[in-house]
Amino acid sequence: MKLEKLIGELKDLEITGNYNPEITGLALDSRKVGSGFLFAAISGTITDGHNFISGAIESGASAILCRELPEHPVESISYLVVPDVSDALGIICSRFFEHPDENLKIVGITGTNGKTSIATWLYNLGSKLGFPCGLISTIKIMIREDEFQASHTTPDIVSLYTYLNLMVESGCEYVFMEVSSHALDQKRVAGVNFTGAVFTNISRDHLDYHKSFADYIRTKKILFDNLNDKAFALVNIDDKNAGIMLQNSRARELAYSSWTVADYHVKILEQINLAMLLLINGKELWVPFIGKFNASNLAAVYGIARELGWEDDEVLKGMSSMPPVDGRFERFDMGDGITGIVDYAHTPDALENVLSTIREMCSPEQRIVTVVGAGGDRDSGKRPGMCAAACRSSDIVILTSDNPRSESPEAIIDDMKKGIPSDMESQVFSVTNRREAIQLAMALSKPGDFILVAGKGHENYQEIKGERHHFDDREELMRIREKTSKGI
Repeated sequence: MKLEKLIGELKDLEITGNYNPEITGLALDSRKVGSGFLFAAISGTITDGHNFISGAIESGASAILCRELPEHPVESISYLVVPDVSDALGIICSRFFEHPDENLKIVGITGTNGKTSIATWLYNLGSKLGFPCGLISTIKIMIREDEFQASHTTPDIVSLYTYLNLMVESGCEYVFMEVSSHALDQKRVAGVNFTGAVFTNISRDHLDYHKSFADYIRTKKILFDNLNDKAFALVNIDDKNAGIMLQNSRARELAYSSWTVADYHVKILEQINLAMLLLINGKELWVPFIGKFNASNLAAVYGIARELGWEDDEVLKGMSSMPPVDGRFERFDMGDGITGIVDYAHTPDALENVLSTIREMCSPEQRIVTVVGAGGDRDSGKRPGMCAAACRSSDIVILTSDNPRSESPEAIIDDMKKGIPSDMESQVFSVTNRREAIQLAMALSKPGDFILVAGKGHENYQEIKGERHHFDDREELMRIREKTSKGI
């Protein structure tokens, strides 16, 4: 596509050099540049794309999108100088891929917790009802039945538009997408026309990145600020910040709730083993999940499905048999009546929700043994809160490594220990090696107890000193179960 067709909508644009080369591809990473590509020099939190312009040109770039012109521009190269490279790239991506969002109904889900479950359940439900669907999530990317590995909750903007274009080509009608606060701040969804957006909740997270909790809220709000007047905005009004999301939004306002009157209301009537009977908008429904947080997420799923026009009875029927989401309250029979649960909970609020759900399943004699850590190079301020949340609802807590990244695992655990209440000091253990921590949890458990391994969920690696090592909480539990069954 000729460059002039890509840049027709750009404002405050200054062009230097070759005006109208043929553009064959787009790239944010100079290592992915090919002949005829446009390279976008974005200034990130760690690196500045302007430092890689010369490398992109050596790899064959014909055009450079940048905020500042290089000191020695190459005459044969087209330099597009704009005030905001990310905004401009959104417009260029949309044009290059011929506006894929115009042929898709895209629903974005944002919030601290619940994004993956809601997006995945919607993809599974829509597919079950016969609709061709796409999924962009923390766990994976799905284009109908084809699966692709996810590297971020929300891909970079070039990758995102590439996937959306593939979804159009494969005949997808609906796309369900997690939208992270990082993606909104970095404008990874710039230019995407959302059919609807969902706000689940907000609690302390990512304050290593955002300047404050208020800034974190404002960033989430961007998704709703950019909706047009034909879109819908569905918010969880059980969260006190839900109203903020709707301020100045042009979208049609809708609410879901477990506690008060709302467009989509859910109530738990009964919980038996690992199933619960729900009342959603006056209709009873059994689902193979338990917990208030799951009930709330399912209300969002139902609301979105109905707003998309899916038939009510078919939606309820499909919801009653939806499979669990990887790493979200996954249950394992450990033998001797001991139940293992793996969950992605990595914030104090999410951990408390999962533990309260397990506590509701317990008899007075049953105990909860929790294995939990906290990520390195992330918001260190939430570490004591993670420990405190675990201690409030557990009988035994084992503090361990999560993804320490460049930090010392022992230093992270020391931060977590600041949240230990005085009455739990004798019941909290520290085991740096995560495998050994899970083994200790099993050794300390009695018949009937629950073991919660929290924080990593679906992840199958540990990141230590810049390297990823294979590690899967689920595999560790299954390995222990196998050894136990053999009497080893």
